[in-house]
Amino acid sequence: MRKSQVSTAKSLCQNTSLLNSLFAIFLIMAFSVPALAAKKIIIDTDPGTDDALALMLALNSPELDVHAVTVVPGNVPAAMGLDNALRMVSLANRCDIPVAGGAQHPLLQKLTTAEFWHGKNGLANIELSPSKCKVDPRFGPDLIIQLVHASPHEITLVPVGPLTNIALAVEKDPSIVPLVKEVILMGGSISGGNVTAAAEFNIYNDPEAAQIVFQAGWPVTMVGLEVGDKAIFTNKYLEELEQTHGPINDFIVSILKFMTNISAEFGSPGPPMYDPSAVTVAIDSSLVKVQEMHVDVETRGAFTRGETVANRHGEVEHSFLRGDRYVIEGVDKVTPNAKVCVDVDADRFLQLFVSRIRGK
Repeated sequence: MRKSQVSTAKSLCQNTSLLNSLFAIFLIMAFSVPALAAKKIIIDTDPGTDDALALMLALNSPELDVHAVTVVPGNVPAAMGLDNALRMVSLANRCDIPVAGGAQHPLLQKLTTAEFWHGKNGLANIELSPSKCKVDPRFGPDLIIQLVHASPHEITLVPVGPLTNIALAVEKDPSIVPLVKEVILMGGSISGGNVTAAAEFNIYNDPEAAQIVFQAGWPVTMVGLEVGDKAIFTNKYLEELEQTHGPINDFIVSILKFMTNISAEFGSPGPPMYDPSAVTVAIDSSLVKVQEMHVDVETRGAFTRGETVANRHGEVEHSFLRGDRYVIEGVDKVTPNAKVCVDVDADRFLQLFVSRIRGK
């Protein structure tokens, strides 16, 4: 073998050895990189048929780590909602998750419940077994405060009911605001309401609380009627869900059949997926399209109380009194305080829901 050939062979061996070493390092790094940590969330809920869908979706999604469930009055009174939450957490065999009661009524008005839509017990008249889980003795807003301080900048709040508990937590301890990672709430609308012409149910049930939450200064994503009204759970998805069985699967199928029957009475091909939409956004925010807007909540209007008033243009005119009239003299920029969901990939959303409930 010539000297040049020997040199070339040595070079190839060295390069091969280097490549093997690099490949070994790559494999070590690839298998030693930890999986993305699940998002820590607190669900604040008023169970509620669609709250049941939202809770079970969260408990069946590995992307989410449910640190607590707090209960607020809304679809049903507070005591019934707490019992429903405990029964569902028990059904899911998750007694490790604290379940705590919170406010007993809205901040300044009487409660409006919705058994018409959710059944006499709030869970489509389905009688779940008594809970094996025990209620957490802490007051819901206090539990939220404690958990936020225990995991600063890590907790995402996911309220899917009226915002009374969240507002009480902020009012009691404003220092949690910069410590909360984000708030993803189901509520509001920028295109008309479902309780009145202007107001969505969760916001309508406690407008003062909602205004506190929107103005607190933390990152807010508003998942309103614009998402749920486009994500309709038609028979196509129900048939997919019926292909599998299990305690949670069968419970959710029964809930959805009840909701489907009511929807049919009002000419809809299926129920809108309101509360699960907020949980879905917590799982995968790419499912929705958002626009940043400044949102205020109307608390005084005779026809508009509870309306989420969103500034779509990011500016307002300012005027000054000149004699007997006001004169517009310019335009002021408005700082957004929320990401408002304006569209959704409905099929991906619904397929995600079905696959998680089926355990796929």
